[in-house]
Amino acid sequence: MQPAKPTFESYKRDPKLYDEIFDETDQVREIYNTLFDLYSEHSAADFNRLNNKAKSSFFNQGITFQVYGDHEVKEKIFPFDLFPRIIDPSEWEIIETGVLQRSKALNEFLWDLYHDKKIIKNGIVPLELISSSVNYLDQMNGFDPPGGIYNHISGTDIIKHSDGQYYVLEDNIRCPSGVSYVICNRTALKRALFGVFNHYQTHSVTNYAENLLEMMESVKPHGVDIPNCVVITPGIYNSAYYEHSYLAKAMGVELVEGRDLFVENDFVYMKTINGPEKVDVIYRRIDDQFLDPLEFRPDSALGVPGLMAAYKQGNVCLVNAPGTGVADDKAIYTYMPEIIKYYLNEEPILNNVPTYHCSRPDELQYVLDHIPELVVKPVDEAGGYGISIGNKLTSEEIEEVKKTLKAHPRKYIAQPIMSLSVHPTYIEESECFEPRHVDLRTFTLLGADKSFVLKGGLTRVALRKGNLIVNSSQGGGSKDTWILKNNQ
Repeated sequence: MQPAKPTFESYKRDPKLYDEIFDETDQVREIYNTLFDLYSEHSAADFNRLNNKAKSSFFNQGITFQVYGDHEVKEKIFPFDLFPRIIDPSEWEIIETGVLQRSKALNEFLWDLYHDKKIIKNGIVPLELISSSVNYLDQMNGFDPPGGIYNHISGTDIIKHSDGQYYVLEDNIRCPSGVSYVICNRTALKRALFGVFNHYQTHSVTNYAENLLEMMESVKPHGVDIPNCVVITPGIYNSAYYEHSYLAKAMGVELVEGRDLFVENDFVYMKTINGPEKVDVIYRRIDDQFLDPLEFRPDSALGVPGLMAAYKQGNVCLVNAPGTGVADDKAIYTYMPEIIKYYLNEEPILNNVPTYHCSRPDELQYVLDHIPELVVKPVDEAGGYGISIGNKLTSEEIEEVKKTLKAHPRKYIAQPIMSLSVHPTYIEESECFEPRHVDLRTFTLLGADKSFVLKGGLTRVALRKGNLIVNSSQGGGSKDTWILKNNQ
């Protein structure tokens, strides 16, 4: 009988990339020493068994997501990798303070945009960038949201570059998703390899739901003592439905659809077997245009007629506020350093990736001349859709991208092809660990009286070799993310 193949036997470090576990001399980085030794004790057969155990755990819990193809919709188990990512406390401090800084600056920016518009009057952000944004809502002008908060929940996407520094790829403040997978990844890893946690002291990620509920209760409407909170979902066919139901259950609040709510005299009520029950705070996982058919799309069956009227009367709070999408437009991202300095009088803690906005003629010309060196992204898409990676394109595809950019320059940005760091990832086909590109989505909560950053995050993995797109909708997976406590 052949001996079981060691799982790291064929691991090859690429010297051009930043490897998070192996340094430039192929030595295991100190923070990973114990973990590497523990994992090296297992054979390929062990990891196949553990991998199947984790998949069964996800399947039994209904931890799935949906991929929308050209002809069909597929529901898949969310791919989970058994090798966790460890972030040193000193590095995490930079990340945590950096994402909180961005979230606060974006909230100030949104308040200004819907009130005095000083940043536009002072020439920091151009008016045409705001007025041409499909996510800017005239309905929000002059309205003061409860607690003064717009982006109650922010998801910030961060990469580690080949220089070892962290950079922000984008800010997500409409309906950022993925936090349920952070918690489920931790649970799955503990079930499969509980012993590894005896060797590390990691911060908990299971306290997110209680902090989310506390934040929601802090932005209750004026005059409400004990707010009734709910989560509204588009329904079971939404790609993130598992997360909607998970968070509602974890918070102990009702999960509702638009048909479960109604508005009367500018107050929102939930239908129950005991009669109507007033609702005060709604964590909404429905996009702006589907929230209220009386204000937005009249054909929407997902929302609640009259919801915006109740909101504007101050009788209900919506989390996140409608109209926040104007600030996570990727074109606005290019102004984030200036936005932080303008509102907070601080230097950005986390750097942006250099970004070219194609609405600027000189930058458009640069992009057209250098497409093979750039990643071209639509400003208002999510999930990795619509992205063109220049060095993967044929000459014909490059010409098509050029035509699209010339026709719709406002809709696109471009960034250099950043070399995302790589992390050991168990590949079933080869039955061993191979380097795969990763990023990190952090989750920040802003309440009326306190803020919270989850000490962990969603490390997303591009499972296909050489692929830079980590989104689950594009075939990506995820890892448990460990933030170590300072006493290690």
